[in-house]
Amino acid sequence: MEAIELKFMLKLLEFTGYRAPISKIKPNQSTKAPQRDSICKKLCDRQLVACVEEVAKLTIAPPGKGLLELEQTELPVTAVELKALKACTKGIINSSDTGIKAAARQAVLQSLVERGFIKAVKTKITEVWLTERGQEFLLSEYESNSTATISLKMLSDYLRFMRQSVQKQETRSPGATDFSGTVSAPAIAPSDEEILQLIRDLDQQLRTDNYLPIFHLREKLQPPLSREELDRALYRLERNNLIELSALQEVIAYTPEQIDAGIPQNIGGRLFFIIVE
Repeated sequence: MEAIELKFMLKLLEFTGYRAPISKIKPNQSTKAPQRDSICKKLCDRQLVACVEEVAKLTIAPPGKGLLELEQTELPVTAVELKALKACTKGIINSSDTGIKAAARQAVLQSLVERGFIKAVKTKITEVWLTERGQEFLLSEYESNSTATISLKMLSDYLRFMRQSVQKQETRSPGATDFSGTVSAPAIAPSDEEILQLIRDLDQQLRTDNYLPIFHLREKLQPPLSREELDRALYRLERNNLIELSALQEVIAYTPEQIDAGIPQNIGGRLFFIIVE
C-alpha cells in the first residue's frame, strides 16, 4: 500500500462512523480532487473503503427506448421512473434535468441504471467510508518499513480507533422487550445474534411480512451503535446467510429521511429492506 492510500484511510478515522463527504478527505495538502477520487476507487476495488457514486450525466439505453414503445399499462416502471426515461430521450442530460426531486433522484436513477434502462455517462463520488474489511486491515494487518511520515492528528485518531475497538469487544449486552410487548433498544452495543433477534421482533411487532425497512432498526440501535457499525453488522449477517438485504424500488412510499436510512451502494438503489433467511 502506498503511503498516500494509508493517509486516505487514516483521514477517515477523524469522522463519526469513519464516514465523510469525499470533499473532506485530503490525504496531503497538495492532493487534488482527481487524484483523491482515483485513490478512493483503488481502495474500493480492494474493499477497504466504500463510497456513494452518484449519477451526474445520463442518457437512455436501448432497453429504455424499447420500454417507451410499450403500452402505458405494460410498463414495469413507476411514474417517476417514466419521467426520467422520457427526459433522457433528448440525449445526454444532467441528473437535475430529469425533473425528479433531489431527495429521491439518485435512488430512482440508480435503479434505472441497475436494470439497464439508462446509462450513466458521468458519475461523481460524494461520500466515502471505511469498511469493516478496512478496519480489520488497519487493526490487524497493515505493516510497513516506509519512512513516510504521518501527522500527530492522524496518529491520535488511529490510537483512539484502537482503544474504541478494544472497548467495543468488552461491552456486549443483550437488548430487552418491555412488558407492553414493545421492543426496546439495548443499552450498550449488542452482538450480531442479538441484532438478528431484534430484527425478528420488530418484524413481528410492525407486521412488515419479513420486509423490515432498515430505518426501524436504526431507530432502535443508533445509539448505542453508529450508522457505520450497524451497516457492518448487517453485512456480517448477510455474509453468514442469516439475512438478505434488498434494494428499494418504490421510493414514493417513504419519506426522504426514511430513504436516507438505507445503505447506499456504488451501483443500484439503496439497500432498504431486511429479510430474515
